[in-house]
Amino acid sequence: MVARPRRVEAGFTYVGLVVFVAILGMVGAATLKVDGLLRRAAAEQELLEIGAAFSAALRSYAAATPQGFPPAPPTLQDLLKDPRFPGTRRHLRKIFVDPVTGGSEWGVVYQGDKVGVLAVYSLSQAKPLKVANFDARFPHFENREHLSEWKFTAGEGLANAPARQAVPPAPPPAPLPAPATPAPAAPALPPASPADPPPAEPDPQQEPAEPAEPEEAPPAPTTADTASGT
Repeated sequence: MVARPRRVEAGFTYVGLVVFVAILGMVGAATLKVDGLLRRAAAEQELLEIGAAFSAALRSYAAATPQGFPPAPPTLQDLLKDPRFPGTRRHLRKIFVDPVTGGSEWGVVYQGDKVGVLAVYSLSQAKPLKVANFDARFPHFENREHLSEWKFTAGEGLANAPARQAVPPAPPPAPLPAPATPAPAAPALPPASPADPPPAEPDPQQEPAEPAEPEEAPPAPTTADTASGT
């Protein structure tokens, strides 16, 4: 009678332990799955950046092509040291490791019968996690079934700048008016003589002088005086 409850308790303890272990297993599996997805997403993002470096190297090789030489390199090794120049000229600092496969071997698309490298791609046949919302540098990578379909050519890896609205040209500045011809200067007039002073007004308190009386003329000689004198 007394030992029976202990067996029941032991049974519940065992069941609880099994459930706890199962929960830990599911959490651990989910964690590993999430961690794997995060690692895979990071590897795909790194693959895009490495592919952009390959594209930039192919563009640099083509831009530096002397006249008479093909613009595509014969192999990827020619990107490390351009044989067309006497000195050391590099378009790529190293052959990167594929972050998805972990190897240094890459798929190459050649022009004709292996006369020039046109594109580089990963050898992984895995389905990419990223199928949309690519960077503007990779406009042709959406909805691909395999990572090997991400082809990095000389035309990839370029940022597409948004189109700018055309701005009409500014009107030419209006011509400046011709400087006005100065009018001929008027001849200089002689300096005006000072005006004659106005006549002095008589002092109202001083009486005007009386006019002088005319002197009497001497009498004319008569005939008798003339005869007696003769």
